[in-house]
Amino acid sequence: MRTRRTRTTTLAALAVATLALAGCGAPGSGGGEAETSATSTSGLATCEPVAGESLVVLEDDQGLQNADNVIPAVNAQVAQDHPVVLELLDSVSAALDTETLIELNKAVDIDRRTSSEVAREFVTDEGLAADEQTGAGVALTVGAANFSESLTLAEVYAEVLRSAGFDAQAQSIGSRETYLPALQDGTLAVVPEYAATLTTYLGSQVNGPDAESGATSDVDATVAALTPLAEQSGLVVGAPSAAQDQNAFAVTAEFAQEHGVETLSELAETCGGLVLAGPPECPERPFCQLGLEETYGLEIAEFRSYELSLIGAAVRQGDAAIGLVLSSDGSLAADGD
Repeated sequence: MRTRRTRTTTLAALAVATLALAGCGAPGSGGGEAETSATSTSGLATCEPVAGESLVVLEDDQGLQNADNVIPAVNAQVAQDHPVVLELLDSVSAALDTETLIELNKAVDIDRRTSSEVAREFVTDEGLAADEQTGAGVALTVGAANFSESLTLAEVYAEVLRSAGFDAQAQSIGSRETYLPALQDGTLAVVPEYAATLTTYLGSQVNGPDAESGATSDVDATVAALTPLAEQSGLVVGAPSAAQDQNAFAVTAEFAQEHGVETLSELAETCGGLVLAGPPECPERPFCQLGLEETYGLEIAEFRSYELSLIGAAVRQGDAAIGLVLSSDGSLAADGD
């Protein structure tokens, strides 16, 4: 399950990433202090919500989420005619990790800078510009889905391609159902994609909706499953980056410190009777409450439904002990910087 956009979605890099949200609201049931009541039905202590100003993402140490690493998807003919395109995009992948992606998203979504400005700065700072003008004025359109992260990544791709002489422009297209056919027929040259979601999507197209997708929490295994599916679909995928955009679960920094938890397994071993905040569909989805219960054995005593944008505030205010967030959300920038 993905909780926004058109994507479904191992968080090793974000075990202690901090979500500092602007302005701390009034404390909720946690009152800013850990309240451990009697025992829960599992026999573990009931860990009440703890209000706080920031959140930490708990490591998904058992691989509940599939590996939705950012990966370039290129039209097969473009990749054949211009091999340098994949080389340039692979250099972008090598420069991207989740922390960097969070910072790019913060610059656009919170600092309100344009995607093109942020992309130019990133390419310059990372030294990604090409050494040779091999594009010879060839026009290439880089497609993006209809959310800011995708457009920023598309602008990064376009900026790197322009540095090699290509006449490259980024264009927001819409949903995967809209941009993928355009990528397959060559209207678009490249799109920034997400490994696990693209594997699942193409697997359904190639092998039928009931076929096993091949997407797992292991990015190498996922890309191994994706590569032949892409080839059968008129596409070539580049190297996956270390940057992931997928479901993650966060508690306040105060809650994590009070109970000594950094991973979801540690939370399951320490706390019962938890209040979970998530989108309305969370209780029925394998990557949300069902997954927490089945994969980790977490005891969810109560589920509280929120719009995705409000979940972080609910946890911060002490209305829930744990909440679903997205691993590349710009507000996860460390210390709110």
